Amino acid sequence: MQVILREDISNLGKSGELVSVKPGYGRNYLIPQGIAVLATERNVKLLEHHKRTIAQRNAKLLKDAQGVAEKLATVTLKFARQAGEGGKLFGTVSTRDIEEEAKKAGVALDRKKIHLTEHIKTVGEYTVEIKLSQGVVAKLKVQVTAA
Repeated sequence: MQVILREDISNLGKSGELVSVKPGYGRNYLIPQGIAVLATERNVKLLEHHKRTIAQRNAKLLKDAQGVAEKLATVTLKFARQAGEGGKLFGTVSTRDIEEEAKKAGVALDRKKIHLTEHIKTVGEYTVEIKLSQGVVAKLKVQVTAA
C-alpha cells in the first residue's frame, strides 16, 4: 500500500515522502491518525503543490526545536529520592518523572523523545539526550540526590 506521510516517522520516512507500508498499518493506524494519506493519483498531484508548505512547516518546527534545545541546556532537573547504601535508590527516575519535572520547570516534553538507556537507579548527576526533531538533540542535566 502506498501512502504519503504528513509527519516525520522514525524508521519509515519524512514528511511529504511517498512510502510503501503494509495495508493493515496504513489503513488501521497511519490514515485514521492523520499521519498519512492514501497515495491516489489526485493526492500525489496535491503533494507536489503542498511540498512548499510542508517545507515551511518543517523549517518552523526545526526553529522551535532549536529554541527548546537552547532552553533545555540551561535547565537542571533535581530529584530527591530515598536511597540506601552506596547511593542506590529505592526505585528509579524514569522518563515519566523527567517529563513531569520538566513541565514544572516550564518546558513541555514528550516522554517518547527522552532517551534513557535504562532508568536512573543511583544518586548522581546525569546527562539525558532528548531528540526534539530531525537532527536536533538537546542535552538535559538531571541531578538525583538522597532524601
